[in-house]
Amino acid sequence: MLLGKAVRLERIFNRNTHRAIIVPMDHGVTVGPIAGLIDMRDAVNQVAEGGANAVLMHKGLPRCSHRGRGRDVGLIIHLSASTSLSPYPNAKTLVATVEDAIKLGADGVSLHINLGDETERDMLGHLGEITSRAAEWGMPVLAMVYARGPKVKNEYDAEVVAHCARVGTEIGADVVKVPYTGDIESFSRVTEACCIPVVIAGGPKMDNDRDLLQMAHDSVQAGGSGLSIGRNIFQHKQPARIVQALHGIVHLDWEIDQALELLKD
Repeated sequence: MLLGKAVRLERIFNRNTHRAIIVPMDHGVTVGPIAGLIDMRDAVNQVAEGGANAVLMHKGLPRCSHRGRGRDVGLIIHLSASTSLSPYPNAKTLVATVEDAIKLGADGVSLHINLGDETERDMLGHLGEITSRAAEWGMPVLAMVYARGPKVKNEYDAEVVAHCARVGTEIGADVVKVPYTGDIESFSRVTEACCIPVVIAGGPKMDNDRDLLQMAHDSVQAGGSGLSIGRNIFQHKQPARIVQALHGIVHLDWEIDQALELLKD
């Protein structure tokens, strides 16, 4: 591995635990300016102070969110997009380059692939192009790979999720993000099939802190390398505090009740 890539990965993954808490904030392109992502400086500050390892956003947002103070946090620039207004919302297209991310001082890039969509071949082509280009610059690539299409009966099925993770691995990503399959045994089959870190998506907004912490805890126990969770963090009533609780789970091997006590204070 190039030294530059190793250094950048250490800004995203804790060098002692080799795990990460990543907070995606790229939702504005997809669904507009939702709650929690209106004041971007405040949003980033909250999760950074809570102990998040990195935030993830489109190339236009660092100018709205760079704080110039407080705790440092890694930056991942998202390179692909679609909107909920499109008749083809699962068809992601490239909207930024590796070079854009370098100019912004980013520590990594990411892109979204929906396996099973009619435009799958284009998204796979984008992933191949980006991983090759990023390798030249020593830039880590996070691939968000989901199964969404007419042939997909259950996108959370362990075999389907393992297929998603393996696609990201084989096409050259350095980190892959996939849905959690629901239990330790099934998610273990996903992580065992990859030689790169696997982080879980947060999914829809949860109303129950215990469920969120349980998912984080069990994914790590199954060999996962951390979290890439958006709404369940930046839309939480205490964003900094929920990140602190998740930090305890991911990096300090806390039990669920210990993390919940932190949220009661």
